[in-house]
Amino acid sequence: MTNKIIIKQPLTFRKVAITSFGMCCILFFVVIVALVVGTAEISLNQIIEILMGRIAEDDPVRLIIFRIRLPRILLAGAVGFALSLGGVVFQAILRNPLADPFILGVSSGSAFGAVLAIYWGLSFSLGVPILSFMGALITISLVMSLGARRMGMESSTILLTGVIINAFFTAIIMFFISTSSDDRLHTMLFWLYGDLSQSDYSQLTIVMFFVLASALVLYRFSKELNLITAGEENALQLGVEVERTKIIGLLTVSLCMGLVVAFSGLIGFVGLIVPHLARMGFRSDHRMLIPVASIGGAIFLITADTLARTVISPNELPVGVITAFLGAPFFIYLLKAKGSKWNQF
Repeated sequence: MTNKIIIKQPLTFRKVAITSFGMCCILFFVVIVALVVGTAEISLNQIIEILMGRIAEDDPVRLIIFRIRLPRILLAGAVGFALSLGGVVFQAILRNPLADPFILGVSSGSAFGAVLAIYWGLSFSLGVPILSFMGALITISLVMSLGARRMGMESSTILLTGVIINAFFTAIIMFFISTSSDDRLHTMLFWLYGDLSQSDYSQLTIVMFFVLASALVLYRFSKELNLITAGEENALQLGVEVERTKIIGLLTVSLCMGLVVAFSGLIGFVGLIVPHLARMGFRSDHRMLIPVASIGGAIFLITADTLARTVISPNELPVGVITAFLGAPFFIYLLKAKGSKWNQF
């Protein structure tokens, strides 16, 4: 019997570009399907006629597409992109397959600010995002100050700090929910499980700018992330400034998460499941993993949000409920699949 020798081809920019283009084609197809599917019946031919300018601007179909569905789909894509990107970076920096964008308590800090704004009756267009973002900044400051030691930032210390801060802010959120009126209670609970129905183009401009800027910054450190996941001591010997890379990565992701949570609410499992799927299919080279997982996150959340607004039509579910239904069973399966590709960094 002869042993087959498998030689891995080096990763090239061309291969990354082709794979990313393929993922973008899938994303485009999912967006088209999401535009067609909904309570109001819209055909693909109507969408083509709208793009060709054959339907009047005041036509109800055109209004549904451009004022309701398209901004919501684009926001879902941007949020999913950011959450999955955050999951990839957190799992690399903390070298923990269970890490996700909410592990440092940033989500609970943002949620605290948003719930406080809802409790005070502030608007979703300005008040909720501002206080949510401020809550994220406070959380980041606490984690970075409490999680840092003289010898540097240890992953276990940062994780434990995030868990403690998350529990603290969750308790405060429960206090506000328990003391709020019925109308505000419904608004708070719906937002806490993920709400993309408040989307508009002004929000999209802000979210997409910061998400894309964060992606470019983090992709710049893809080679450093590869070395850190292989071992911090080896990375130091190879000239990587480990602590600097960690700080930049954590701050960039956390600030991006704070902004995303401000406009979308709490949406779990995207940053936990999608990076594992990308790692199973494309290994752990972050030059490939970052774009593939990020675009995959956009595909995942657009699909989940389409289900959320159609499964009990004409009513709708919070998108976080759908991601939990899809993510929890799959994650349990991953936990049972010991030795599989999902947990190999």
